[in-house]
Amino acid sequence: MIKNFIDKLMGKSPKSNKPHFGRRTEVPASVHRIDPDLVDERAIHVTHTLQQAGFEAYIVGGAVRDLLLGLRPKDFDVATDATPEQVKGLFRRAFIIGRRFRIVHVVYGRGRDNEVIEVSTFRAHLDNAAAEQVKGNERTSKRQLEGMQHAVDSSGRVLRDNVWGPQDEDATRRDFTVNAMYYDPESQTVVDYHGGIQDAKKRVLRMIGDPVARYREDPVRIIRAVRFAAKLSPLGFKLEAKTGKPLAQSASLLADVPQSRLFDEMLKLLQTGHALASIEQLKKLGLATGIYPLLDVVVERADTPFVQVALADTDRRVAEGKPVAPSFLLACVLWADVREGWAKRLARKEHPYPALQDAIDEVFDARIGDVSGRGKLAADMREIWMMQPRFEKRVGSTPFGLVEQPRFRAGFDFLRLRADIEEVDVRLADWWQEFSMASDAEREDLVQAAKAEQQALQTSKPRVRRAPRPDGAAQPPKEVAAAAPDAEPGDAAAPKKRRRRRRPAGAAGESGSAE
Repeated sequence: MIKNFIDKLMGKSPKSNKPHFGRRTEVPASVHRIDPDLVDERAIHVTHTLQQAGFEAYIVGGAVRDLLLGLRPKDFDVATDATPEQVKGLFRRAFIIGRRFRIVHVVYGRGRDNEVIEVSTFRAHLDNAAAEQVKGNERTSKRQLEGMQHAVDSSGRVLRDNVWGPQDEDATRRDFTVNAMYYDPESQTVVDYHGGIQDAKKRVLRMIGDPVARYREDPVRIIRAVRFAAKLSPLGFKLEAKTGKPLAQSASLLADVPQSRLFDEMLKLLQTGHALASIEQLKKLGLATGIYPLLDVVVERADTPFVQVALADTDRRVAEGKPVAPSFLLACVLWADVREGWAKRLARKEHPYPALQDAIDEVFDARIGDVSGRGKLAADMREIWMMQPRFEKRVGSTPFGLVEQPRFRAGFDFLRLRADIEEVDVRLADWWQEFSMASDAEREDLVQAAKAEQQALQTSKPRVRRAPRPDGAAQPPKEVAAAAPDAEPGDAAAPKKRRRRRRPAGAAGESGSAE
């Protein structure tokens, strides 16, 4: 009290524990120069519907950042003062999701053409020291967390954050300044509380508030920092020193984050079009290991030819607006393990296909764990791998059945990458590409040509002729000679080899695997 009185006499303002919520700055279109044509019509529809109902509504986050940079955002998020229940009531196809952060997904379109606009309610900036505390995590404290709106674990990590508040507090609880701006497509005004526009101009990634405390609140922000640094580095963005310095020492906090959430964040690192850049950032920031076991494998193998080609191909497809599947990339990353396990089993004279299946099971247990269970991701990876030996079969019914498989394209793309690094003959990949695009009659011709090629290879093998016996003894039967061409004289008693009956071309089961 005396100190405050002395500070007042000296013109000093007393310190307050209240966080700095910034100052609201409204930036007009003449200054920010966002191109309205880059804004998604469905995002405009969501904000317009909410505003017509009497609520505040803005496009928010990374979409505003990209618009300021002249980029067309791939995703649009909306922030509003309407509660999730109020948002849901305004749209025909809207779903409330999440426990830690309750948000609403407003869905437009169906199938592959659908788009989701994520709508969040302005959240209050609360003192985590005053939050309800639980000893465990989301899974172990599930019942205890029921009904809690603001809860943290013993390390200070926020487990529930569903207390609504004003826009300035919502901006303060966001991570980076360039992600904490709000754009109103009706008035074309940008609302900025923390100098996000200036940081965007300076190409700086700066955490709002104390970075150490923010990483403790939500350790996933560590991964987000890497992802944004990788995404924006081609545009000249760099992490502010205070923001980047605590990353490596804070990485241990990720041990308490649910594995499923880390798995999802890993996929965002690898499948948003900046996989190679993300791996470089992980190495640069001292995070090459320790974030997530499977990510450690990706970073370790990123310089190997096959994984490097796969990562580059993923970045290319994203840049071209083509879909990418996590099953394909992970199948590429773990192929070395599968191939090694398969080779060991073949060396023990195991049947090829059961041996491959056993090798795959071993890799799933060692590398994937329970994150994806044995669901679609694992099934797709298995199918990609199991197709590879079948591509060697180009005669009979196998090609016709294989090309009709739902995952044929993924399996073929995998084969093509193997051909790119010369793991298989490029002519094999070329043949399958031609076969997949051919008509029925052309496919028959391709199969016949492949059959003739195989027969030519078999007949071109040199035959071993035996010199006559010096004692004038009769030559052994042809079957014995064929079975043991290197037999020494006196081995005429070698067992006769049984001839195998040849199946007619096109017979069922010729491929050696079930269709």
